[in-house]
Amino acid sequence: MRLILFGAPGVGKGTQAKLIASNLNIPHISTGDILRQAVKDKTDLGKKAQEIMNRGDLVPDDIMIGIIQQRLHKPDCSKGFILDGFPRTVKQATALDKLLSEMNIKDVNVINITADDNELVKRIGNRRACKNCGQIFVLKDIEGKSHCPNCNAEKSFYLRDDDKEEVVRNRLNVFRKNTEPVLDYYNKQNSVISIDGLGSINEVNKRVSEKLKLKN
Repeated sequence: MRLILFGAPGVGKGTQAKLIASNLNIPHISTGDILRQAVKDKTDLGKKAQEIMNRGDLVPDDIMIGIIQQRLHKPDCSKGFILDGFPRTVKQATALDKLLSEMNIKDVNVINITADDNELVKRIGNRRACKNCGQIFVLKDIEGKSHCPNCNAEKSFYLRDDDKEEVVRNRLNVFRKNTEPVLDYYNKQNSVISIDGLGSINEVNKRVSEKLKLKN
């Protein structure tokens, strides 16, 4: 199964993508994770992307298209994949369509997870990252803890720049301006499955699973 997962920052698409990928045994391709790793590794791509990401702006199309093209040609994508965070512009969507056509891939489902902007700002503001390993946690999961549950680093939790409210608001504005037209693009192809993103992780995942069963 090939899936494209949409949703504003903080809607939970990354969490849902990991659950679906595990259930279907297909790779979860997160452009955000790829970029953050590049920033951590201080690669040329990471250096270019860090300043852009800290502002909450989109990384240029040509960089993102190149990343996806390389990733989809890896052997583990032969039986399916989940794209999380791509495409984010109509230009990226048309470039992806061309790439998929060249790879003779036609059966792609688009899932759009929705939630209110104020709820998203609240969710993202409750995130904390570990300075040592980069793992992201929800505040309630690390309340009272002085060590990272993932790497055991002490006093390493912090609020990332791109999770601060003013940056989140800008990220949401960027999403509305640049990414929602992509949904219109896919809606014209009658390929968008909309999912209510409010509720527990399991509740949302159940909605996604039910919709995919109906679609296929």
